[in-house]
Amino acid sequence: MKVHLQVEGSPLRARDSARAIAALGADGIFSFEGPHDVFVPLVLAAAETDLHLMTNVAIAGPRSPLHLAHTAYDLQALSGGRFRLGLGSQIRVHIEKRYGSRWERPAARTGESVAAVKAILAAWEGHAPLDFRGEFFTHTLMPPTFDPGPNPFGPPPVLMGALGPVMTRTAAAVADGLLVMPFNSATHFTGRTVPALRRGLADSGRTLDEFEVVAQAMVALGRTAGEL
Repeated sequence: MKVHLQVEGSPLRARDSARAIAALGADGIFSFEGPHDVFVPLVLAAAETDLHLMTNVAIAGPRSPLHLAHTAYDLQALSGGRFRLGLGSQIRVHIEKRYGSRWERPAARTGESVAAVKAILAAWEGHAPLDFRGEFFTHTLMPPTFDPGPNPFGPPPVLMGALGPVMTRTAAAVADGLLVMPFNSATHFTGRTVPALRRGLADSGRTLDEFEVVAQAMVALGRTAGEL
């Protein structure tokens, strides 16, 4: 089991937070899109530690897949191949009233964002010309001036956060891994998440051996009850 802990989001504290987490013996860190940018702490941590890095999650809807692909590519390079891009949907009120973006079919839109990012990264790797045509995003132009070429450490994995069965099935169909929502239970996970996961993998013709499941838990640690 690999343990990832949340890094302090403030850019003024991210370096010290990343160093402290590394000193604890953790395998990696993740950032959360809260009061600070979700990517900046990982840029700082990439230079300070050998930890694995992950966004958990970056909100996909308001962002262009091209912006996400460029940031993921650069973090993968800066970290020496230790980055994973985790994308999620948020909820309607935040998307519309905080991000000022459109809320529409969140599972389909987030899934298509994942697929578009992967298509862009694949084009940069030279696997195929960029020709992504979806319901929400179209990416068909990549002149050499704007193509960074193959990443020296390979393309970063793209994971997707999910809780309900529709989002979970979509994640399993299009992403490289599932970020299991921490507001969960053993009953919900076994009764709803696992069946949806299996259906999504079947849709994509893959097995669990080709897919990463990242379980998340909120814990408080202390030597006494007063420290919790």
